[in-house]
Amino acid sequence: MSKMMGGHALVRSLENEGVHHVFGVPGAGQYEAIDGFYGREHISYISCRSEQPTTYMCDGYGRVGDRIAAAIVLPGEGLFNASTGIATAFKCSSPIVVISGPQDTKLPGNPVDGRDPVDIRDPVDGGGDTNWRTPIDWVCKWKRRVRKATDIPQVVREAVAAAGSGQPRPVFIEIDTPTLAAVEEIGLLAPTVDAPNGGPASAHDVAGEGAALAGIDGASRALADARRPLIMVGTGVLRSGASAVLTQLAERLGAAVVTSNAAKGAFSDRHPLSVGFANVGYPPLADFAGQADVVLFVGTSSGAAALKVSEGQTVLRIDIEQGRLDDEPSEIGICADAGTALAGLVDAIGPGAPRNDLNAEIASLLEHRYGDAEQLEPQRSYTEAMRRVLADDAIFVHDMTQLGYYSRNYYPVYAADGYQVPKGNLGASFPIAIGAKVAQPNRSVVAVIGDGGFLYHCQELATLKLYDIAVVTVVFTDDAYGNVMRSQQDDFDNHVLGVRLTNPDFVALAESFGVHGARATDPAALERELASAVESNQPAVIEVPVAEMERRY
Repeated sequence: MSKMMGGHALVRSLENEGVHHVFGVPGAGQYEAIDGFYGREHISYISCRSEQPTTYMCDGYGRVGDRIAAAIVLPGEGLFNASTGIATAFKCSSPIVVISGPQDTKLPGNPVDGRDPVDIRDPVDGGGDTNWRTPIDWVCKWKRRVRKATDIPQVVREAVAAAGSGQPRPVFIEIDTPTLAAVEEIGLLAPTVDAPNGGPASAHDVAGEGAALAGIDGASRALADARRPLIMVGTGVLRSGASAVLTQLAERLGAAVVTSNAAKGAFSDRHPLSVGFANVGYPPLADFAGQADVVLFVGTSSGAAALKVSEGQTVLRIDIEQGRLDDEPSEIGICADAGTALAGLVDAIGPGAPRNDLNAEIASLLEHRYGDAEQLEPQRSYTEAMRRVLADDAIFVHDMTQLGYYSRNYYPVYAADGYQVPKGNLGASFPIAIGAKVAQPNRSVVAVIGDGGFLYHCQELATLKLYDIAVVTVVFTDDAYGNVMRSQQDDFDNHVLGVRLTNPDFVALAESFGVHGARATDPAALERELASAVESNQPAVIEVPVAEMERRY
């Protein structure tokens, strides 16, 4: 044991659990924790300009890294401000640790005069000091309250384990200022062995274990007998690091593979069995999916409706949450980590040749899907320009913008975690990209965003500059919330209201923060500027002025 402040014990405990980066906004009540980072070599504190992007950054970090990041934010309003990033991480199954102080007792649902009007049981074990509420109860899988400095090491260990185990999601630790300030004899725990983020084991470690899972034998027989098997892939495959074993199973079966929007890259778009994003709004793809005799959904919350599964098709599901298996009927449901179950299927099916050859049919479908008749301009030319520049393992983070919507179908992804989506939150792609770059400094990270979205968090250009985080942000500017405006024009008798924007000069804005700024007025110019920015390995903003674009995706 060593005598130390609780805040220092918090930082040392995070470090011992493999947390290398903590995002936050320093403020009252946190001073003792912030001081704990001073002089540490293996854990860094990244100061942001608002609480909201701290948790978006943790989200991006957790999606692509092999570790978990944490956010330390002020209680009350600070935690409320951070809640949108926490909600996105929950929705995207990203493991993050959020740390804050006690909430105002006048908040609805919190104890008043010792009385608690609502009994909120602990999500994990139902015991302990759990009759308290936070603004983020519904977007955290686990929470703990710490009131003794000596308890900090154990609670941090439990928090990091809970965030990354099962279905990865945010967890919350509440620590008050007196606990952070207390000087006690505190026994730090030995550092944990590094393990992959977001799953109980890597796919290559679980083959023998997977073969014993309930449902494996029946599912393996159904797949082995299938003449037109189809696999629908979700982010559970990414979170469990199971892309390689997924590819092994698909090749053994000769199965076509489609992915959810968020799971692009879990199966390389270069593979001849890849059918790409599962957009059944494209009729030939819907027809192709309708001909499958066995459909395996793996690690996805998407239901049968996502592929318009009909009577007569055998549906199999792999999901780490039993509740989703119960909600989505299937002939066979396997409750397990995606990597564990896929490895079990490979073992159970055994070696051999596939019963079918769908390669030529898939190639024909994609030739038309990606052909000239299905494309939009200038979206196609700008997307192809970016794809030509970016390495296979680059991380492309798209926002809620026309180029982002277009990329779902037409930006090919070749590496796991190489494509990230904000899940509906305008502006989130920029801070998510920052977190991804901190987690993966040797991979190029590009945020593709509109002018409306970029102004949500553009102040974090200061964070890029201060910490030399080489994110390249491509801002497509049409001086409007473009997709909303097109909806008003097309669907509401041209009642355009609240969607036109007054923008800064984005090049000058970037340069005012000391970040490189450039303007590209056509796809060739974007290709040149993006190549230069990626090569420089420095933060950059590239503004691309565009006119109104057709709203199809």
